[in-house]
Amino acid sequence: MKSYFAGMEDGLEKWRYPIGRSVWPEVVSAEQLIQAVESISTFPARMREAVSGMPVSVLDMPYRPGGWTLRQLVHHCADSHINAYVRYKLALTEDAPVIKPYLEAAWAELPDSRMAPDVSLQILEFVHVRWTVLMQSLSDRDWDRGFFHPEYQQLHPLRNVTVHYAWHGEHHLAHVRNAVERQV
Repeated sequence: MKSYFAGMEDGLEKWRYPIGRSVWPEVVSAEQLIQAVESISTFPARMREAVSGMPVSVLDMPYRPGGWTLRQLVHHCADSHINAYVRYKLALTEDAPVIKPYLEAAWAELPDSRMAPDVSLQILEFVHVRWTVLMQSLSDRDWDRGFFHPEYQQLHPLRNVTVHYAWHGEHHLAHVRNAVERQV
């Protein structure tokens, strides 16, 4: 029987970053920003569709060697996007606030990451509704506001963060879709 991960060992970078690594653009165009907000707004529905009806055996398999299970991946997206939404609110109400990084891998090991994905899909849906309304209300000046990330020792303007989070959603959707294709 062919291994689930057959052929992955040589291209682990491709499996880890199926759409490529995130690139922080120096300048974010109005078009890029519109596309990023649209991607973020539709992400929960697209993730729900990607995992809908998925058997437990598939949900509990890693998307790559040494990677999270698909179940953990869905919960990670909720954790990450909750944090993103809060970071936007901090950036819009404080002057260059220092955000608190968190240990994503450790969060993925907590008991709530073993729950049914539907819980986190619901979180994503509601957080993204509010996040999208917030983003759609921003002025050019608001988009220039940002937060200071101590891990990277730099200020991250919201317009750049938005492009990153659009990538983040597409990145993890690609993980799910690739895993599903390997099951067929």
